[in-house]
Amino acid sequence: MCLASIKEQIVLPDEVIIADDGSQKETRQLIERIAVTFPVPLIHVWQPDEGFQLSKIRNKAIARSSKDYIIQIDGDLILHPQFVSDHIEFSLPDTFATGSRLLMDENLSQNVLKDQRIKIGIFSKGISNFINGIRSRALRRFFGNGYKSGDIYYMRGCNMAFWRSDLIKVNGYNEDFVGWGREDNEIAIRLINSGVRKRSIKFGAIAFHIYHNESTRHSLRGNEELLLLAIESKTTNCLKGIDQYLHFSDVNQYR
Repeated sequence: MCLASIKEQIVLPDEVIIADDGSQKETRQLIERIAVTFPVPLIHVWQPDEGFQLSKIRNKAIARSSKDYIIQIDGDLILHPQFVSDHIEFSLPDTFATGSRLLMDENLSQNVLKDQRIKIGIFSKGISNFINGIRSRALRRFFGNGYKSGDIYYMRGCNMAFWRSDLIKVNGYNEDFVGWGREDNEIAIRLINSGVRKRSIKFGAIAFHIYHNESTRHSLRGNEELLLLAIESKTTNCLKGIDQYLHFSDVNQYR
């Protein structure tokens, strides 16, 4: 469903990279079938299931990317047809963007999946935060620079966008983060500490979140300690990051 909504974008991305943290062969087979008719290159980056390692697979996917600007989403989203075009229009040098999402409840999600429906009204029964579905260029510009600009906890890893060069400059995601939580906040802190400004894309880049059971939070306390360390020490880099997967020339280009 996520890939189907990408196919219907008014402005297509140049490529789609699936960061797969340990799915089974059925996922690979599905991607191979979809790739045959997908309108842009569909690249599958996989690693074996050794626990929740989101930072690691994101680094591998970013390293594999070949374009300058990266729009990061999760696979449990259905995108508005102008999601990509909104992000592109919103992008500015030396900034990164964080967006929001509309939450669909379990019943609406089941119906959407059953009907294979990627066009969803923001006032549909089962959506709890329809304001996130309002799309306005004027409001987007008005709120872009100031909305929760100082709140490092206001971050949605499922809807973010970065310049690839900025990600490489801070060495990507910190792979000391394992299990659910705070890896997106921590990379944002390092980007901000390195001079990259956070902007919030409100009233655009609309995405609908499919209901599912949440991941366990057993690693959250340790991850929050790593986040606080990055804040207190004004960190701009991490030791275990994306440089493991880059060519030598790529690493030196941004250092």
